[in-house]
Formats: sequence, C-alpha cells, structure tokens
Amino acid sequence: MKKVILSLAVVVSLTSCNSVKNMDTSSIASAATLLSSLSSNSTVQQISSLFTLLDANKDEAISSTEAIGSVSDNFSTLDVDNDSSLDLAELTGLLALLK
Repeated sequence: MKKVILSLAVVVSLTSCNSVKNMDTSSIASAATLLSSLSSNSTVQQISSLFTLLDANKDEAISSTEAIGSVSDNFSTLDVDNDSSLDLAELTGLLALLK
C-alpha cells in the first residue's frame, strides 16, 4: 500500500513540474508503478519496459528530467559514462542497486 501511495505522490508531483508538462501522464504512472514493484528478483525485461516508459522523447536515452524515483535518486551513480543521460545498459545497473 505504501508503494502505491508513493507512486501516486510521484505522479502528482511530476505532473505539476514544468519539465514534464508535455509528458504522457499515463506513461509516468505506469513507470512509477513498475519502478515501485522492482526488487532484487527483477528482470532485464522489466528494466527495458521501464526504459521505454521513461524515455518520453524516444531518443533512446533517459535524461535527468525524464528520470523519476530511484532512477532520479541514483542518476549520477547509474550514469557511468558521465554523459548526463542513461542508456539501457546503464539503467540495467539499477538491478545491482536493488540487491
């Protein structure tokens, strides 16, 4: 229940931010739900789905403005090549942080 409430809080706060005004809120809600369900048993396929949901502009990278939740919180750690964006391989590093 806490995760659902947290997910909804993330969606509400994100929809009020100027940087995500043009983002599809259903994708954000789906990403928040998926993100809250990730655990150490999660799969690369789940991370791939999360990547697709977060990549709002479909440029094959997650920018800091597209990141939410633990992806945003750990953005600099996940961004191993320091290019200010996350590719799918870098986002997969989230699995290691969940262990």
